[in-house]
Amino acid sequence: MTPPLSRRGVLAGAASIGGAALGATATAAQAQARAAEARRPGKAVVFRDVRPFGAGETMELTVVDGKFTDGPAPAGAEIVDGGGRIALPSLVDAHIHPDKTTWGSDWISRKPADGIADYCEQDVEVFRTQKRPVGERAYGLMAHAVTRGTRAMRAHADVAPAYGLAGAEGVAQARERLGDALDVQIVGFPQHGVVRTPGTADLLRAAARDGLVDMVGGIDPISFDNAMDEQLDLLFDLADRYDVGVDIHLHDRDDKGTKVLRGIIERTRALSLRGKVTVSHVFCLPLLKDAELEAMAGVLADLDIALTTVAPSAELVLPIAKLKEYGVRVGLGSDGVRDSWSPFGNADMLHRAHILGWFTDVRLDEELAACYAAGAHGGADVMGLPRVEFKAGDPADFVLVRGEGVPQVVVDMPQRDVVVHGGRVVARNGELV
Repeated sequence: MTPPLSRRGVLAGAASIGGAALGATATAAQAQARAAEARRPGKAVVFRDVRPFGAGETMELTVVDGKFTDGPAPAGAEIVDGGGRIALPSLVDAHIHPDKTTWGSDWISRKPADGIADYCEQDVEVFRTQKRPVGERAYGLMAHAVTRGTRAMRAHADVAPAYGLAGAEGVAQARERLGDALDVQIVGFPQHGVVRTPGTADLLRAAARDGLVDMVGGIDPISFDNAMDEQLDLLFDLADRYDVGVDIHLHDRDDKGTKVLRGIIERTRALSLRGKVTVSHVFCLPLLKDAELEAMAGVLADLDIALTTVAPSAELVLPIAKLKEYGVRVGLGSDGVRDSWSPFGNADMLHRAHILGWFTDVRLDEELAACYAAGAHGGADVMGLPRVEFKAGDPADFVLVRGEGVPQVVVDMPQRDVVVHGGRVVARNGELV
């Protein structure tokens, strides 16, 4: 997780796009039943009077078995009236920490902190004093994200002796309850360090071995863990041995960051883990000179190493447009939400796309649309999900909003009136259905 940063200056970059905490009332069994109903053969829905990407003319979108089709609507299909609203691809949160959140709980007053170690101590205090378990708090936040149009998220859950595997287990419980509305990848994240905190490595190994997590994480192998080779060797061995991915937090802004990147590249190549490795934040990249950045982007693309940014400031947001020129997958995420690290955050990825545009000082319509694309297509690319472009065969994961077009939606952030996942309406007017 990233220490809160002040907003400073501007930096351009992105690629173009085509064209409340809720009550814990649903049981896992009910969620599974709804998901099964949504997937049953022949399930058909027609969304009438909608404008994909803000098109001038309205049209119908036909969905069968959770995917768009260009064929005729089957007899007896359910009809949903879009009322002339814009249809946009649902968004993907490529980096979030739902296990830490106090969303839906009483307000907590934060204390001064100086560095990651201090934040970790405060994380433990919050964990011990929260009346609601991780699963309840994570569910509330993740359900809220659904109502704001999030179709999928990569959830980092702390793994450390202070918690055991409670964080990952709680997020897994929330994922099960939201199985019909949200796709979730869980990262076992060693916020307290892999090497500097004895016992963490064994917990990561157990989580990967037992299938509790989809990926294993790391954090600043040099500046925080003080053991680059030991940390990276362990993480990549777990990935290779248990067929999980790797997603490493990298905050270093100097040559330590590029040294870690080179270590990640070497191990990705040596173990043939192409397409299974992500580096989050990567604050060293925006600070590289153009020639160095281009050389690094070429290598990252060749090994299909993905990157994520939470757009924390103008100086540290990744240069998305330049990286995409080389074919690097780049996703956008919301990071921590109302936790010990920061009182801010809302798990609303449209708001995060808005922040990306604000920090990068964009003005043109295509630049604003590119911010939406970073939150929709970029995150889908990082998570290995199909993009939603309203073509036959695409997953029917989309939102309906009132507005003129994508650029205006990014600026005004209208309410997500209808949220559709797998062809099924899962939220209306800010509440789960």
